[in-house]
Amino acid sequence: MLKGLAIVPPSIGRISIGRVVEKNGKRLPEKDDQFTLTTQVWTREGWMLHPLNEALRKANTGKLRAIPVRFLFNDPDLNLRAEYSAFDRETGRPVCVGNGETCRRAGDNGIEELPCPTPDGCAFGKGGACKPYGRLNVLIGDEDEMGSFLFRTTSYNSIRTLVARLHYFAAVSGNLLACLPLELKLRGKSTTQSYRSAIYYVDLCVRTGSRLEAAITEARELDARRKAAGFDQQALDTAAHAGFSNGAFEESIEDGGAVVDEFYSQGTTGDAPHYSPPSLPVTGGSPPSTLRDKMERKAVQLGGKAA
Repeated sequence: MLKGLAIVPPSIGRISIGRVVEKNGKRLPEKDDQFTLTTQVWTREGWMLHPLNEALRKANTGKLRAIPVRFLFNDPDLNLRAEYSAFDRETGRPVCVGNGETCRRAGDNGIEELPCPTPDGCAFGKGGACKPYGRLNVLIGDEDEMGSFLFRTTSYNSIRTLVARLHYFAAVSGNLLACLPLELKLRGKSTTQSYRSAIYYVDLCVRTGSRLEAAITEARELDARRKAAGFDQQALDTAAHAGFSNGAFEESIEDGGAVVDEFYSQGTTGDAPHYSPPSLPVTGGSPPSTLRDKMERKAVQLGGKAA
């Protein structure tokens, strides 16, 4: 195994909410309120759609707001890696990754391990340079049982919800998370930060039409069949742990463009890129008073017009 290279789950596609489009020489996020499955190939029209995208849409009425999934690992933290992260805005390379206690930071002397005071208390990550950043791997369909789809997010709502759900489902199933039939579901909410306009985040639930008890029963049956066939889930989780810890940072050079698009997307705030740009405040609200707030508000409005 090459030292210094994080070995991550093989990815055969991406899950996004919205898309990135090129306008006036800039790559800007375009809002949406549904999932889109793409390949890892970029064209002039954007990311090429994955065949499963159309298949899932045909199986659903209306917009694609739920995706049936399974997970590779029983350990919730292997399926979803969430950290405070700062990236180089030009290359997308990670420069600092921390968990709120310690961080790994790239400097002139190589990778250093330092205290991590979280973005609110860190001088290095001030000005929005450091954000929570999550990567979720899920299995969709039966074509490739080791090939996953990757969902990247900087959304507090998505990260917090997914972390809770993954740990809860692992606990109630007796650590059979990899065998549970679940689904990703898109939910909307309004907050004062979004000026009461809708923002969208990702939740994890039992599949539509089923109940938790039935899902656990199905998970136990699948686990029994796998063990009878010689499938070693614990060994798979152990191998994944070793792969992730083999490198200082998970993102590679090839991921740089996607990271810049999703981490430093222009024209959005809050739960970017899966964020619905806010309209003007409703009656009774007052506009931001600081210069920074006014500039951010203007950028949001321009982003909404461009979408």
